[in-house]
Amino acid sequence: MIDLNSSSPSLSISPSRQFLFDAIVVGAGIIGLAHAALLARQGKRVLVLEREQRAIGASVRNFGMIWPIGQPLGPMRDMAMRSRDLWKEILDELGTWYEAKGSLHLAYADDELEVLREFVDLAQEEPEGPAIVSPEEASRMSPPIRQEGLRGAMYSPSELCVDPRLTASSLTRHLSERWDVTFRFGMSVTDIRSGIVKVGSEVFEADEVFVCVGPTPGDLFPELLWDRGVKLCKLQMMRARPKSPNYRIGPHLCAGLTLLHYNNFEPCPSLSWVRDRFASELPEYLENHIHLLVSQHGDGALTIGDSHEYGRSFAPFSDDRIDQLILDYLDTFLPCEEFEIVQRWQGFYPKHPTESFLVESPFPGVTVVNVLSGIGMTLSFGLADHVLKSEVRA
Repeated sequence: MIDLNSSSPSLSISPSRQFLFDAIVVGAGIIGLAHAALLARQGKRVLVLEREQRAIGASVRNFGMIWPIGQPLGPMRDMAMRSRDLWKEILDELGTWYEAKGSLHLAYADDELEVLREFVDLAQEEPEGPAIVSPEEASRMSPPIRQEGLRGAMYSPSELCVDPRLTASSLTRHLSERWDVTFRFGMSVTDIRSGIVKVGSEVFEADEVFVCVGPTPGDLFPELLWDRGVKLCKLQMMRARPKSPNYRIGPHLCAGLTLLHYNNFEPCPSLSWVRDRFASELPEYLENHIHLLVSQHGDGALTIGDSHEYGRSFAPFSDDRIDQLILDYLDTFLPCEEFEIVQRWQGFYPKHPTESFLVESPFPGVTVVNVLSGIGMTLSFGLADHVLKSEVRA
């Protein structure tokens, strides 16, 4: 364990095992890749160390949503919008698939529509802010949605869709080939000090070190997470294949339960009515922290989810009952007979009750960065941009 109170730690170094870089990034998930990309664009010589043979964590187990609409108005939305803009720059540079498709929050109850109206009023000064659309307009945007009972929707133009299973590998390849970033996979970092990263007998040197790894056992600086009350969040998600090759949902889709999940809606006075109604009508959904998001990727596949279970460790089993709850609620706004489930998986991310991200400097020249909610894809490049301009690195 690293002593965070030590101001000038030292390592036993064999000079023949040293490698010199301007910056080392530990972790090749999307947060690490975002830091590596922006550092490389500054002309830095960058090394990325990743313990797995490829990215297999939260960066490939998500919806592929760049989701500014879910962030509270103010600095968090500003960071998300900055991230969205950087995503577009990077993706255009990559030449990989993405779509600026926006999002639809569907309302099938009057209290849900009232919350959406209240939020639109709060966001009326925002660039690319949301707007209320009629049931007819929502159905034109997303022909597969259920029209019966639809009261209206909120459309936001600011969201992107990427394919997370392709983007991480494409970005890794691009950073290596275009920006000369060095990647070393299968490298489990065992110790870090100012300017030094140790992997077994190998020691790497750099002016700065960025630690962008998750909170699983054995990760670096875990006390920075656990001591501030961070827990792990376990998700259940699914991928579906439409039965028709022409099936398209248009924007990202969500419905009433999502109003309770993202704290951007907390200032809306009518939200309490929605919460009380769901507590009465759908208590099992609230107990399992289920809300519904649907995205569609370039190959037509749908990503569907999700549930949220919080703790420090979990049984390694998925619960079919939770998957069925997800599909039952999905069917209330997107008929499930139009597609078939082809994959199921669990995802994990660190979760703090009030903080969205962590940026700490345990040693001079060492910066630990982590996203403390399920918004890593959304914040990634915006957070990296913030960190690289931040005084916390001093």
